[in-house]
This record gives sequence, structure tokens and C-alpha cells, in this order.
Amino acid sequence: MKILRYSGRIILGLVFIFSGIVKAVDPLGSAYKFHDYFVAFNMAWLDWLSLPLGILLCTTEFIAGFAMITGIRLKTGTWIILLLMLVFTPLTFVLALTNPVSDCGCFGDAVHLTNWQTFWKNVIMIILAVIIFTGRKQVTNIFRSSSEWIITGSLAIIFILFCLGNLRFLPAIDFLPYKTGVKIADQMVIPEGAEPDKYISTFIYEKDGEQREFTLENYPADDTSWLFVDQKTVLLKKGYQPPVHDFSLTDINGVDLTNQILADDGYSLFMISGKLNEADSSHLSEGFDIGRYMNETGISFYILTATSSDDLQNYLNGLNFCTVDEITLKTMIRANPGYMLLKEGVIQGKWSWATLPQKEWFISLGSGKESEIKNNARASFIVLTLSGSLLLILLIFGINIYKFFFIK
Repeated sequence: MKILRYSGRIILGLVFIFSGIVKAVDPLGSAYKFHDYFVAFNMAWLDWLSLPLGILLCTTEFIAGFAMITGIRLKTGTWIILLLMLVFTPLTFVLALTNPVSDCGCFGDAVHLTNWQTFWKNVIMIILAVIIFTGRKQVTNIFRSSSEWIITGSLAIIFILFCLGNLRFLPAIDFLPYKTGVKIADQMVIPEGAEPDKYISTFIYEKDGEQREFTLENYPADDTSWLFVDQKTVLLKKGYQPPVHDFSLTDINGVDLTNQILADDGYSLFMISGKLNEADSSHLSEGFDIGRYMNETGISFYILTATSSDDLQNYLNGLNFCTVDEITLKTMIRANPGYMLLKEGVIQGKWSWATLPQKEWFISLGSGKESEIKNNARASFIVLTLSGSLLLILLIFGINIYKFFFIK
């Protein structure tokens, strides 16, 4: 039983650490998922909590996983995991039955599971959690209790800083389709032989005051006494969906510019803002200034937004505005505003409002001289915080392994 409990700790620890990290890499993605849940369960009034809850959840998962792997504050971690599983297991069962949200988001955008797959995963995890919970009193502290709390608290602070770094500078790892180096048009192609959507159509006919439903196989095509009333089409199974499937750029006059922009052999800079009225005005002003400068240097500049037409009137300033689906914009970049540089339809670089190069940097692009594309200046901060945390986990894990096998 001791080995079973220890194996369960390793499994739960790895799952929770992985789940916490992939959510922390993209805290805005976690916030969007909470938003989906609040809308699905008619709790939209809680939407303001989406981002804080996203950061709290991934930090809690990471700390609980850390406790499982290292044995530091193991009793606390065991309680946390058991309580989380007691909440999420019935919740995912409801999701599997009703399907209000297609993807639970338990592993962010790194791994997608169906609701039934998530439920059965949780069933296995809650069994392991119960097994570990029953043996919690046999656990002894690795360090003094105060030292363990200091280690855990310090790690939580580092992890929250990691979340905030990804929030300010863009995700350290981009799990979404619009990665640097991707040719957008290629991501929109449906390969030959891909499975199409499957639908079933039913036809409603009426005769002598009675209405009946027919399928394509048995509807009364030759019986003129039946009068057609209505037709219903239901999606039975979703077919192949390309990674990029809703990318469409329309200017304020309703002209579709998608193909023109993707075929442009020069540089194009997108300023992306889902809702202009929700962005900081100083960040918008900086973007507008760069847009005017880009136009002067001959580089195409477009502002992509899902702002309503009425609100958009307050921002029209002679620059090129395009309307785009809001979900598509959120998928393109996790910032408001964010920036994406394209050349020949290939994504050359992505920046948040905090890391966009100075407008003078664009001189080399506008003059036709190639220069190294400056992507996010976030790498050192994010890599150091995450690497330091993981090294700490490995160190304490090694101590724990030594105690388990060599100290009786």
C-alpha cells in the first residue's frame, strides 16, 4: 500500500503541476474559459472574477502538485486535491451530460479533451486522491513546519509572478494556431479526404390536419396529398476543422480584405484589440502613433477589432480599421492591444502593448533592409522564474526519494 500511495502521489503531482503550468502560461485563456462557464450557467455577473480565479486555480494546482511530488506540506496538498476533485468530478459529469462547454479547459489550450474524457480522468484521479488521503497521517515532515510554509509561500509568489509575466508579455509558450512562423493561409486549408460534418435532415409534412416527420429515405415525394410544412437539419458529428477557420478581415465599408492582406509580399502590422473601449487609452494612442508612422514608411498597418459599429465611430482617425470575429482576435493574441507582424501571410513576430519595439525600429523594415525580428523581451524573466521553480521541485524531490528508499 505504501508503494501504491507513493505512485499515486507521483501521478497526481505530475498531472497537477502540468495543469497548473499550462494554465499559468496563458492566464487570459484561463479567464476566457471561466467566462464561458459563467455564461453557460447563467452567472455572467461573476465575469469580473474570471482572471483572478484563473490565476488562483493554476497557482493552487501547481502548489498541490508540488506537495504531492516533494512531500512538503503533503497533508495540506492532499486536502486541496481531494476538495478540488470533489468539486470538479461531479461538475465534469454534468458537462458531459449537457455539453454547455465543449472543452473543460483543464489543460488550457495545450491538450484538448472531450467532456467525457475529462470526467473519466477525474474518476481515476479522485480514486488516487482518496487512497492518498487515507494514509495522510503516516506522513512525516521533510523540514520543520515553519520552513515548509516558507518554501510553499515563496513558490506560490514566484508562480504568481510567472502568471503576471505571461499576462503582461504574452504567453511564454504559444499553444494557439497563430504562432510565429506560421503561414495563416496554410492553417485554413481542409486536407483532401478529411471527414466532413455529418448532418441529418428531417422534413415535416401535413395531411388531413396531421403532421409527420420524414427523412430523405421515406418522405412522400410522389404523394401530392402531403403538404410540406418545414425542414430541420441537425449536426450529428463535427468533421475536421482546420486550425484557423474563422479568419476574415472586413474593412469599415464591408470590403473583404483577407486574401489581399495574406497575399501582400511586403510587411503588414496588425494592431489587435478585441474591444477598443476596454483597452487603456494611452496604449491605444501609442499604437495609433505607430500606425501613422508605418503608413508614412510604406508599411501596411491595420487595426483589427470587434468593437461595435457605434463605439467604433469614436476611434476612426484615418487609419485602416477591419472588423474581425472577437473569438478569432482572442485566439490571435492574448493582449489588448496586441501586435502581429506579417510578411507574405507568414507571422513574423508578436508583441503585447508592453513589448512593442519603438517606432524607429520599423525603419529597417520600411526601407527594405532586413533586420532580426525582435520578439518578446520577456524570455529571461519567464524562463528564470519557471526554471528556478522546477529546479527547487527536483531538488526536494531528490531528498524525498532518498528518504523513502534509504532512511527507515
